[in-house]
Amino acid sequence: MANDALTVVVNNANDWVTCLTVEELNAIWKPGSTVSTWQDVRAEFPDQPIKLFGPGTDSGTFDYFTEVVNGEGGASRTDYQASEDDNVIVQGVRGTDGGMAYFGFSYFEENQDSLKAVEIDGGDGCVAPSVESAQGGEYVPLARPLFVYAKTDALEREEVEDFLRYMLENETDIAERAQYVPLNQMQIDENLAKLDDATGS
Repeated sequence: MANDALTVVVNNANDWVTCLTVEELNAIWKPGSTVSTWQDVRAEFPDQPIKLFGPGTDSGTFDYFTEVVNGEGGASRTDYQASEDDNVIVQGVRGTDGGMAYFGFSYFEENQDSLKAVEIDGGDGCVAPSVESAQGGEYVPLARPLFVYAKTDALEREEVEDFLRYMLENETDIAERAQYVPLNQMQIDENLAKLDDATGS
């Protein structure tokens, strides 16, 4: 029903990080990581303590990030400041020179004047998080689709089909109001075709 671009952010005073590879993110966030300074991440980075903030273990953002970065959902170092409130995470990074965190793209958009987004190299070069890179598939592996699930027998009910069709036909407005990245028109058309197939319409 929408896209998201999980965004890695650092404090605005951080003038040495512009892009990180997935391997570097793994080195920072994997279970048992001993990375404690930015120099541990890359030799040319300063010997400054790195302070990590992120979502708690009940978060879908936590599950997705750990799966694509660490290879297993829920696999993460535990010595970071966790919060289910993204605003607390934002404040943590904003108030810590060596701070770093990850959360949904909308929270970066709301706070882009006080946080710096890090480009991610998923193997094909550095890509910045954006609506365009999430919709176009370039922002890998941190762009994620967001789903709505319906039981097969529920799709036989007219009101369920009507509700799903309404959501898809108004997806752009709904996604923007919910502060997610809208689907592109091709994705919307594909989903409407899937709904037609599933309901026999």
